Amino acid sequence: MSSADYTGSVEPQTRVSTEITLGDGEIMRTLVLTRKDVEDIATLELAVDAVERAFAAFGRGEGSMPPKVYLPIDDHQGDFRAMPARLGDSAGIKWVNVHRRNRKDYGLPTVMAVYVLSDPVNAFPLAIMDGTLLTALRTGAAGAVASKYLAPSQPTTISFIGAGVQARTLHDAHRVIYQDFQPLAHDRNHDTAKRFADEVGARVVSLEEAAGADIVCTATPSRVPFLQAQWIRPGAHINAIGADAPGKRELSTETLKGAAVYIDDIHQATASGEINVPFAEGDFTSDDIAGTLGEVVAGVLPRPDATVTTVFDSTGLAVQDVSLARAIYDAARSRSVGHEVDLVGFEP
Repeated sequence: MSSADYTGSVEPQTRVSTEITLGDGEIMRTLVLTRKDVEDIATLELAVDAVERAFAAFGRGEGSMPPKVYLPIDDHQGDFRAMPARLGDSAGIKWVNVHRRNRKDYGLPTVMAVYVLSDPVNAFPLAIMDGTLLTALRTGAAGAVASKYLAPSQPTTISFIGAGVQARTLHDAHRVIYQDFQPLAHDRNHDTAKRFADEVGARVVSLEEAAGADIVCTATPSRVPFLQAQWIRPGAHINAIGADAPGKRELSTETLKGAAVYIDDIHQATASGEINVPFAEGDFTSDDIAGTLGEVVAGVLPRPDATVTTVFDSTGLAVQDVSLARAIYDAARSRSVGHEVDLVGFEP
């Protein structure tokens, strides 16, 4: 079902016009935002700002984020993940899947998500929105924020290894931070790399050349480390985005050991992030972690010296999702985007 189909099926279709408040005589309504609504509102600038604020708050110890819950669907080569969080005046949960055979068998995206945003004061569901684009945007934004705080001030080259959907949001989010850089593209499928390169003005290069960029962004489903330490330029920054489940990894242990490694969350990173395999094997320990990105963004830890090679192990935080979902919701209401529905049937 497309976004257009879904938009047309909502009854009744009431345009957003009033603030949701208790005791004002109005029926409490939930805002429904389709994929197209989110596309119309959620710029990369909005995403980068929301994610940066989330990292800063998390680094100060603010907010609440229970561990990510996995529901394996082994008979269909997939899983569901539930990601709840509370940050300030917003609470919410993302229900997201990863089904590896979706495109081939059903013509559906590998990753899909729905986000439910609630008011923590009274638990009213403020919005239900497409979470698929939200996930891609906040992941790309997280990489850009990491580069802003961990990489040299002005990179000449930024490479994107794994030229799929996530590479596009990583590229566009980095354009928010850096206006002038040469993008480099590498993918084991040359046609995929060429399509990405044509879209963003990148140059298709070998894996070794891509690994030698000032900033290296890896976004693959690999379970075999392919980024070798001898290829990395001293003082470079690496955004390791691909590992999001136990057993996945993109960087060799030597690459990790030769860098200052910053994580987003200790529990997620050691269980399913880039460091999960060497951590389980005893080749990488908590003492090898330089800190969290949130601590650097919040000023709790200093920025690394420009001569230090850095790695950001990104697993994706639920506080990023709730921060961006709230920003999208606020923008939608201010621009009268979306449809209000009487979801829970409450009348004051």
